Parts: sequence; structure tokens; C-alpha cells
Amino acid sequence: MGAELISGRIAQMERVTSESSVKVRMDLDGTGTSNISTGVPFYDHMLTALSRHSLIDLDVEASGDTHIDVHHTVEDTAIVLGEVLRVALGDKRGIRRFGNATIPLDEALAQAVVDVSGRPYLVHSGEPEGQQYHLIGGHFTGSMTRHVFEAITYHSGICLHMTLLGGRDPHHIVEAQFKAFARALRDAVESDPRTDEIPSTKGAL
Repeated sequence: MGAELISGRIAQMERVTSESSVKVRMDLDGTGTSNISTGVPFYDHMLTALSRHSLIDLDVEASGDTHIDVHHTVEDTAIVLGEVLRVALGDKRGIRRFGNATIPLDEALAQAVVDVSGRPYLVHSGEPEGQQYHLIGGHFTGSMTRHVFEAITYHSGICLHMTLLGGRDPHHIVEAQFKAFARALRDAVESDPRTDEIPSTKGAL
């Protein structure tokens, strides 16, 4: 089942495979209210932060073969998030399109630049060597951070440049990135009061 538009900029999707079951509902014009349950506690924490700081209302219910590894559930949830975001954006008429945020979390500092371009692209850089091997919260490996952003960008059709500018603590490194993405996305999908046109010289995004 593909993502469906409910009304306005509210969309939802359910995706079921032999590895996971994921339901997502998203309201781009929300207040940052969320109800997140993926079976991966640290991921729940990151998606809650994404919702709160983007002001996107988000309901996520996911389950999967986490007894094997959390990879399938985490990545599949990100796939559905991307699909729902793409549909909720509609034709992107009247949005700001671009967003840029630099966010600290104690010693960690992350910058996210978003272009709601219709062309999926991810540049992810700056994490210290070894970050990908850290097990955070007992379940979430550091390598999953890039996987999440890859899946969201590819399935939503956005361009994201995510740069970790500094950081030492593995938890802080991941959380700063999610919060930076949230704030940049908030700006990019926000309505521009000066225009109701599609923000592209091509007339389509």
C-alpha cells in the first residue's frame, strides 16, 4: 500500500513485509505532537525529537524482527516516513523549499541543509571513525543514522546535506543530527507568506 493523502498536508501509509510492519501518519502543519513506538527505544527518542523540533505531528507504530537485528525495523520505518513526507508535501506550492540549521548538543554540533527539490540526494559527513560501531541504548548502532537519512531522502525526494561539525559522545552525535534535520526540514516545508507559487523556475518540483 502506498502513502495516501488524507487532507491538507496530512498523509499516512502502512507497509507490511516479512521483516517488519510499519504504520505512519504525518501532519506537516502540526505542533510537534508525536506518538512513537518502534520497539527500538533510542530510535523512538530520535523520532520524538524529529517531530518536536520540526513541528510535524507524527504517529509511528512499527514492529519487526528486532530479535535478529534492529536494522530492518529502523530502515523500513524511515522508508515509510519518506513516502509519507513526499505525499504530504503535494505539489510543494507555496513552501519555502530550503532550510538550514546548525544545532548543538553539548559538545556535539551538527549542520543540516535541506532542499525539497524532488531529486533525492544525501551527503553525510563528519562522523568520527568508529561512530558506526557504537551501540547506543543497547540496540541502535551508529551506522543506522546514515541509513535513516538515506531512506528518508530517497523516498521523499529531498536533498539533504548533513555535516557533523564536532562531537565525542555517540548519543549526542546522533541526536544533534536528528535535531538539525528537524529544524532544517521545518523551515523547508513551511509556507512562504510572500508567494503561493511552486518555488522553482521549472514550475515543478
